[in-house]
Amino acid sequence: MKKLLFSFIFLYLLWLLLTGTNTQELLLGAGVSLLISLLFYKKLGIYGEFRVSLKAFIYAIIYVFVFLGALIKSNLDVAFRVIQPVIPINPGIVLVKTTLKSPLARLILANSITLTPGTLTVETAGEDFYIHWIDVKAADESGATEAIVRNFEKYLEVIFG
Repeated sequence: MKKLLFSFIFLYLLWLLLTGTNTQELLLGAGVSLLISLLFYKKLGIYGEFRVSLKAFIYAIIYVFVFLGALIKSNLDVAFRVIQPVIPINPGIVLVKTTLKSPLARLILANSITLTPGTLTVETAGEDFYIHWIDVKAADESGATEAIVRNFEKYLEVIFG
């Protein structure tokens, strides 16, 4: 029941963040948040992957801002490369490893990497991720992992375990 309540509160706060605060939106948000919480709780059973704690909740909020920062930084980097007379790229596919155990955490990591311009998750195989990188700065596994994965991974580890 604690996880159901936590997910409802989280989804409702997210709804409030994205919409206004008039009565109709508040009621609709409460209904949608409750419906989604019940569907995920009863049907999909993914709640075993979330840690329900104040620290995990705070890290989830921080992760959104970390992701947005990486998104802005990578967008500016790609835009800068595009406007150059000779596009300065050094593309390649690199292997990175993750320490995340949760399949949902790995999914979020792979999507976070793909959503930041300049990187694309090509394939995942367990702890191995193959990433197409627009400007390979480190071809070795540890260097590429540090550059691409670690900043996201440290927050996802706390959120998902």
